[in-house]
Amino acid sequence: MDSTTVAPTRSSRRSGSAPTISDVARQAGVSPMTVSRVINGEANVRPATREAVNAAISALNYAPNRAARSLAGAGQVRIGLLYSNPSAGFLSEFLLGSLDQASRSDVQIVVEKCELGEHELEVAQHLIRGGIDGIILPPPLCEAPALLALLRDARVPTVAVATALPAEDQLAIRIDDREAAAVMTQHVMDLGHRRIGFIAGNPNLSASALRLEGYRRALADAGMAEDPDLIVDGLYTYRSGLDAAEQLLDLPDPPTAIVSSNDDMAAATVAVAHRRGLDVPGDLTVCGFDDTTLATAIWPELTTIHQPIAQMARAAVELLVGTLRQQKDRDGAAEQHVLDYTLIRRQSDAPPRRRPRVVGA
Repeated sequence: MDSTTVAPTRSSRRSGSAPTISDVARQAGVSPMTVSRVINGEANVRPATREAVNAAISALNYAPNRAARSLAGAGQVRIGLLYSNPSAGFLSEFLLGSLDQASRSDVQIVVEKCELGEHELEVAQHLIRGGIDGIILPPPLCEAPALLALLRDARVPTVAVATALPAEDQLAIRIDDREAAAVMTQHVMDLGHRRIGFIAGNPNLSASALRLEGYRRALADAGMAEDPDLIVDGLYTYRSGLDAAEQLLDLPDPPTAIVSSNDDMAAATVAVAHRRGLDVPGDLTVCGFDDTTLATAIWPELTTIHQPIAQMARAAVELLVGTLRQQKDRDGAAEQHVLDYTLIRRQSDAPPRRRPRVVGA
């Protein structure tokens, strides 16, 4: 098979600056208009010319300006949504919100599942090669360093959703996780609880650390000493919630209330309490975080922090599409929106018992 190899040539662009369509045209020996036709997949380009342009794009590591291409009318805007979330409830609401806003914005959304590790890089590279215009990353991919670096190098506009500490130049949608967790902990203390367990989330996510900080801040503000035994790790999965609840309830002086970093782990805590013959909330108050569909699918229904997941997804699509269509400058600080949360009180919380519980009475 014949192939065309284009040797790198010197260009007039400044060292370290991103290559332009003119640089590609000069490298391939064609006009910028021809390069544009190749990038947009138009058919009226000779195969040899197309190969020369693609070779130049590869040699220069050129990433097309997707915003300009979309604005120029080269087809419908295509955005990718990569997910790898252990909570089915979170994912379901996020997908529904994303698809709804994509329809409203008249854009195509490409949903791809990937496993955290090397697979997300492979999926992202596939989308980049396919000319994706932008990408949305819910947790935990919103904080995958290699993935974010790949998308930044390819100059693909990306919105990180539910990351607690986005970089200054990162488009982001989030809530105030620290404050929300502090509000929930304060609510439990207002009920009269003083032995309050806390199930932390995945330690690799910044939101987990901020929710733990919120719990600690509420205790400190109330003048209560922190007991390290009352803080256990989870992974945002139901299974990890079972293990964490067992660990807390096995303590010689177990908590009268447990605050969990998400609803999945809170639901698991309720299950462990029931298995031990404990009444929720009579013997144990249990509170969650997120307000996914799981919060109202169990009994008692969970008191929880309503994180507006579907609204966050809609806001992410809207922000990304606006960035693409308006060709906003990607240098410096990027738009970051902090949405409101709400404490939702249901049936899983109550004041602590005033007298010892007699099992079997």
